[in-house]
Amino acid sequence: MNKNCKKCSKNFEITNSDLEFYKKVSPKFGEKVFEIPVPTLCPDCRQQRRISFRNFYKLYKNKCSATWENMISMYSPDKNFTVYHQDFWWSDKWSGFDYGKSFDFSKSFFGQFEEFFKKVPKINLINFESENIEYSNFSKASKNCYLVSGNISNEDCMYGHIVWKSKDIVDGLYVYESENCYECTDCVKWYNLRNCRNSSNCKNSEKLIDCENCEFCFWCVWLKNKNYYIFNEKIWKEKYETFLEKAKKIENIEEKINNLSKNHIVKNINWINNQNVTWDYIYNSKNIKTGFDLKNCEDSKYLYTTESFVTCYDCSYSPAKTELSYESIFLHWYNILFSHNILNGTKIYYSFDCYNSENLFACSWLKNASYCIFNKQYTKQEYEKLVPKIIEKMKTDWEWWEFFPANLSPFWYNETVAGEYFPLNKEEIINQNFNYSEYEAPFTKVEKIISASKLPENILDIPDDILNWAIECEISKKPFRIIKQELDFYRKHNLPIPHKHPDVRHSERMKLRNPRKLFDRKCDKCKNEIKSTYQEDREEIVYCESCYEKEVY
Repeated sequence: MNKNCKKCSKNFEITNSDLEFYKKVSPKFGEKVFEIPVPTLCPDCRQQRRISFRNFYKLYKNKCSATWENMISMYSPDKNFTVYHQDFWWSDKWSGFDYGKSFDFSKSFFGQFEEFFKKVPKINLINFESENIEYSNFSKASKNCYLVSGNISNEDCMYGHIVWKSKDIVDGLYVYESENCYECTDCVKWYNLRNCRNSSNCKNSEKLIDCENCEFCFWCVWLKNKNYYIFNEKIWKEKYETFLEKAKKIENIEEKINNLSKNHIVKNINWINNQNVTWDYIYNSKNIKTGFDLKNCEDSKYLYTTESFVTCYDCSYSPAKTELSYESIFLHWYNILFSHNILNGTKIYYSFDCYNSENLFACSWLKNASYCIFNKQYTKQEYEKLVPKIIEKMKTDWEWWEFFPANLSPFWYNETVAGEYFPLNKEEIINQNFNYSEYEAPFTKVEKIISASKLPENILDIPDDILNWAIECEISKKPFRIIKQELDFYRKHNLPIPHKHPDVRHSERMKLRNPRKLFDRKCDKCKNEIKSTYQEDREEIVYCESCYEKEVY
């Protein structure tokens, strides 16, 4: 079956296996199954709408609506929400049930949900089982981290996005099971690396691109199982340090590594240890169609940045085991549909920010709850009788089984990850019915602001007073500060103070990654037609998987 997206008009395919999936996850009440119809939006537009509800790293100074104490929040002060600090939100001093309401069959579902959702208090940050992470969002089991978004099981990490199970990482993007790394992108099981990307199982090296199982390598590209290499040339161990010092003084060092990259063979899609998968950055998975940044996933389609998902479609940003779920973001456990931020949940539909709960429909900010609709408690029998009636009403209004409309997002489009993967200007944001604001958080007062160009090059010449200053970014001209934990890291590793604002550094790392798109092209060796995240006009030499494996091994 072919369909045209009702938003962008792009054609997309619905396969027989897709229809089987929609039927499999469709909820059942009594003897009746309420089948999920095929989507009306293409996969890209579905993803864009879903992640427009996700503010990862825009944080603001605000006050707790209950205690009026200062706090850091993902909700900007120009939003008219009641926002509680985490400590108060998790306490017994209030209850989500206080905002329960009955469904009004004379009004639309989404209209009622919008009114209800705006009233229910929200939590300032999503952090669990963590310590000293006041300036990080969406964290779990982490300690002593600063401005790390998507911060899972980490310790002593700073300025990162999607960093999982790692320690002592600064300026990391999609870092997994690594330690003691700086300015690294897409690294898996690394130790003591600097300025590296797209590599795995490497140690004690710097400026590696697409390397595996390498140690003591410097400015190298596409090396496998090598030790003591500089510019892809073997150096005897006894002379390595001498050659390394000479190499660091080369004036055109970036040009030299760029020339190496031009002769660099890459596999059409980046993945490791998979069976029957398509797309990019997939590890230890099988039977995945159109997935991106996945680990240990199976039998799924249209997944983005997930781990341990089985039989799921259209889900994003979730590092915990999940099964039979659809069109949701940040979720964990079983049969979660059209929802956001559901942890340890079962059979939860059209809900936001609920924890340790089951059998919820259209709920927001509930914990340890079951058989609730719009935060109102029902018996099992009442719940299973009322939900089908609401679904029939939604079907009549053409609201049945689509994710929430974009304008219900509690965030401005330009502060969400949707703005990063699907950039739009102000006019486009408004015309496409996303939310927009020009609010800018005021910068903290400091003793003085110093231009990045005036910073001493040697970290030993940086005074302790820099902690009281701000640095003017050499690109954006926006000021940014250095914290003590960060300064200690730079001094320990003899690294210079950054000259660019953290947002600029993050943006530059994102540009190093391939886009979340597949292109038609030919293998540069066998000339067979292939799908790849490398466009035809890229300078890399792109091989299909078969030709690549023969070349490497």
